Parts: sequence; structure tokens; C-alpha cells
Amino acid sequence: MKSFIVSCVCILSFSIVGAQNLHVTLFGGISNYQGDLQSKRFTFQQAGPAVGAGLLYEFTPKLYGRANVTFGKVQGNDKLSNTYAFRNLSFSSSITDVHLGLEYDLFNSYEHSLVPFIFGGVSVFHFNPSTLDSSGRKVFLQPLGTEGQGFYQGREKYNLTSFAIPFGGGLKLSLSENIKVRFELGLRKTMTDYLDDVSSTYADQNELLLNNGQQAVDIAFRGDENKSGEVYPVANTIRGNPASKDWYYFTGLGISFRLKPKFEGAPGGRQKTGCPTNVY
Repeated sequence: MKSFIVSCVCILSFSIVGAQNLHVTLFGGISNYQGDLQSKRFTFQQAGPAVGAGLLYEFTPKLYGRANVTFGKVQGNDKLSNTYAFRNLSFSSSITDVHLGLEYDLFNSYEHSLVPFIFGGVSVFHFNPSTLDSSGRKVFLQPLGTEGQGFYQGREKYNLTSFAIPFGGGLKLSLSENIKVRFELGLRKTMTDYLDDVSSTYADQNELLLNNGQQAVDIAFRGDENKSGEVYPVANTIRGNPASKDWYYFTGLGISFRLKPKFEGAPGGRQKTGCPTNVY
């Protein structure tokens, strides 16, 4: 019975220690993208808001497991481009990003107040690009098949949920052993080229009209709205670059706090259980 009681106390103590290793994170900042409607990798010109929350599990004082969800908005507009202004395309999309990975501090944050960190992992994200038509009405782009998806040269409609490779880094400022302020830049290399609904070449105008309707033709090329004499390009004219997948990224400030504060007086702030290694 004594051994059983000691075992229960030890299990409870280890559970408390485990809770001490769990940190909650909150994030706020901006989101942006790089693709066929915005060639610059980093720019604040067309940034949207981003917020997120997550968890960090402290394996060691320098290595963490991380899981978080981030909500952001990305957008792009040819009117801000010197190269592709004639297309007159634009889009915006909300993004829901679910990320799992590892985070590594370059220094021990219990010994240094300011610590750089890096991270990497895998993300699953959902997007749904839209634009405003000539009347100012919101139009979702994926159902239109603006490049002939669904019928043209074997092109399939793209999925609105995809994978990305997340990586990045930042700085942590320790306010205490339990609370840290964070600056983070996190990039996402996606597995899709349709985050902005632009990827390859123009479908034949007549075929696009026959199969996907007039609105698909109107949205696929909008240079005629500039009243500059532009006409719908001939079939297979380059519309985007399929060799380069789209990117998106989050930049901002956050805070992390330990779910259960560490006990005072233990090495590194960790509680000593005093339990025997073998109670039997």
C-alpha cells in the first residue's frame, strides 16, 4: 500500500512537472504573400492582418515542440506592378494555417534575457481567393476555372486546402521564467501555385466561354477594363509562372506564458519531486 501511495504521488508530481513544460502563445501582426500578383518576397505594401494562438512544449531549456493556428489575409493587385499592370488582375484571400513543428533557442532563455530562435515543421492551410468584379461585387475565383480548370488541356480545379513548409525565426525577451515577449517572422513555402488563382496560361477564350461561362472570361483577363485597347490574349499566352509556387508569411509580436508557473527554488525553476526511481 505504501508503495502504491508513493507511486500515485510521483505520477501526480510528474503530471504537474509536465504542465509546467507547457506554454500558451498568442500572436498578432501582419500577413503577406509572394506570387504572380506580387513578385516581392517581403513588402508591407499589400499586407493584411494576422492573429494566432498556440502551444509550446518544453522538451529541454532550448528545444520546444510547437503547435499553433494562425488566421491571416493576403492580397495582390496588378495595378501596383510595373510588369503586369496590363492584366489588371487582383485577388484577396483569408488563410487559416495549422502548424506543427519544433522550435530551437540558440541560447538558454533561463540564462539570457534576449534569445534568438529558429523553427521549422509542416503546415496545412485553407484559402479561398476572391476578387471584386467590375460592379464591385465579391466573386470567388476557384469555381470559375479562370485558366480552364475542369476542361482545358487536362487542367484540374485546384484544392482550397494544401500543405506548406513553414520555417523562420525571431527573438524572445524574457520578462520572467514564465512570461516571454516574442518577435517572429514565419515563412510558408506552399505546394500550390493558385493561392492567387494565377498559374500558367490563358485558356482559349471561346472554349472558356462555352465551358465556364461569361464571368470566367471577364475575370480571366481584365485589361479591357483599363480602357487602353487591351483584348483577351490568344490561347496559351503566358498568364503566370507555374514553375514557381506561391509563398505567404506572418510577421509580428507575441507573448508566451507558462500554463502552470514553475516552483521557486528548484534548479532552472523546475520542481524536485523527491520520488524514488523505483518504488518496488
